[in-house]
Amino acid sequence: MIELDRLSRTYEIGGEPVHALVEVTESIAAGEHVAIMGPSGSGKSTLLHLVGCLDRPTSGSYRFEGREVGALAEAELDRLRQRRFGFVFQAFHLVARLDGLGNVELPMVFAQVPRAERRERAHAALEAVGLAHRAGHRPSELSGGERQRLAIARALAMRPGVLLADEPTGNLDTKSGNAVLDLLDRLNGEGLTLLVVTHDPRVARRADRTVILADGAIVRRARREELAQALTEWGLGVEPHE
Repeated sequence: MIELDRLSRTYEIGGEPVHALVEVTESIAAGEHVAIMGPSGSGKSTLLHLVGCLDRPTSGSYRFEGREVGALAEAELDRLRQRRFGFVFQAFHLVARLDGLGNVELPMVFAQVPRAERRERAHAALEAVGLAHRAGHRPSELSGGERQRLAIARALAMRPGVLLADEPTGNLDTKSGNAVLDLLDRLNGEGLTLLVVTHDPRVARRADRTVILADGAIVRRARREELAQALTEWGLGVEPHE
């Protein structure tokens, strides 16, 4: 589904090149749950943004469902990003003046989904994340966990094939975070491809496998049963015992 071949991203800051991502080669199959870990500044979010077509690579190849993403015009790239990817961020990015239903509907407004259809899809998405009873509440009236589930509902309403989550539990307490992770696990079990950036070993432990970055390059790949050893090797902490 996702094929990266020597993908690199370089920024220029103060006249000097900064290599955020360096020749990353990786494949992610449809339906996989993959975690991305690494120290601060290792390129985790840059990789997620490139996969989600929020940014373009400096060099290398990115093929999504067989299409070379780098060859797409901006309008085609917008359609791909809109129709195939869902995004969930640590900061939620909800619109304060809109209620839950309005927040979920908003991306569909920009996608020109007919009003009746977007209302139906929004209600279904809220039901899927257990927030149907909170549809009329604004973000300020919701708990942190509810806000994150609302953000997930907003992404689901666009019916993506891939959900990209950047530190989805970073602003949540343990109980709320576990509820969000349980939801993501369920969605992945239903076939949604899931790519999660995290610093938390407990979050990575839920993935099928983990990719560890350092200085913009992949330095380790670990299956679930190998994760504790891999994290210890790279000084990223040890998984807690349950």
